[in-house]
Amino acid sequence: MSSRIKVKNLSFEYSNQDKVLENISFEVETGKFLTIAGPNGVGKSTLINLIAGMLKPKSGKIEINNSPIESYNTKQIAQTIAVVRQESTPIFDFSVTETVMMARIPYFNAAGFESKADREIVNQAMEATETIQFAARTLKSLSGGERQRVFIARALAQNTPILLLDEPTNFLDLKHQVGIYDLLKTAQLEKGKTIVTVTHDINLTTQYCDEILLLATDRKYTYGNPEKVLSAEQIQEVFGVKVYESKLAQKKFFILLGKYAKHSKQINIKYENK
Repeated sequence: MSSRIKVKNLSFEYSNQDKVLENISFEVETGKFLTIAGPNGVGKSTLINLIAGMLKPKSGKIEINNSPIESYNTKQIAQTIAVVRQESTPIFDFSVTETVMMARIPYFNAAGFESKADREIVNQAMEATETIQFAARTLKSLSGGERQRVFIARALAQNTPILLLDEPTNFLDLKHQVGIYDLLKTAQLEKGKTIVTVTHDINLTTQYCDEILLLATDRKYTYGNPEKVLSAEQIQEVFGVKVYESKLAQKKFFILLGKYAKHSKQINIKYENK
């Protein structure tokens, strides 16, 4: 299978700061689901911005569909990569429909107007993310979680082969956290989308993702299948927190253990594989 994203010996640093990323290499095959995980400040969002062409690496290279990212113009990137950034308060008072329709601008006709097909795609994206009921409302009138779903709808409406999502479940309740990952997994399996997410939720990673890139504060990293990469020992080393590890339906899951956890060594969780 060909690689949709290829990162080779990538390093990056902001001005007058230590390196954020150092000599990272990995590939995301077409139609695969990758999670980038790690503590705050290890460069997860920076890596998303590098892959999207928003930042330039200090050294190394990034290829999208076997072509250097710098060879893409703005329109080509917009038709190849959709990005959902960490939710922020909107500056302009656009409606939900207007916000999602912005994703279709790279496909507008020569006159600069949307087509019937564009409107259908936008409506489908809003229905899939359960934001169609907000269609006429402004972004400023929505809660943080509702806005986040709108931004995911916009990314889906962009209809690109690659989706990059920086903490897509920020501000979402439990139902919509699972719902968004179900939606992304469906897009991967049924439409062949290549998906990269940044998340702090290790359990969502083990359920939905094919590969994980685990970044550590010492700029070391581990890349591979979540079942092999993730363990109680590895999580404690990288995140500095104790966890209880078990399995459910052949998938690992982890429970955080704070200092007030009672009898943590004797924890016994009964489960039934289905």
